[in-house]
Amino acid sequence: MGPGGPGSAWPLAGTLLVAVATSMVAGDEDCLWYVDTNGSWHPGFDCGFLSFCCGTCQHRYCCRDPLRLLTERQQRHCVAF
Repeated sequence: MGPGGPGSAWPLAGTLLVAVATSMVAGDEDCLWYVDTNGSWHPGFDCGFLSFCCGTCQHRYCCRDPLRLLTERQQRHCVAF
């Protein structure tokens, strides 16, 4: 049987993907303070509803692209190193 047939894992995989994407978007990942490549300190800031912190350790901004998500855990790792 093809995708979506009885016993298929496709409905479960689709549901799981939606749940993960929703939790990432609604996760309220704000941008923490950081130091850029020039050594300038930038204060932390909140991202609006349905957006989250994106970018790198040295340049952060709010966006809605989950592929560019920079979690608070990743941001804290930047500070440690």
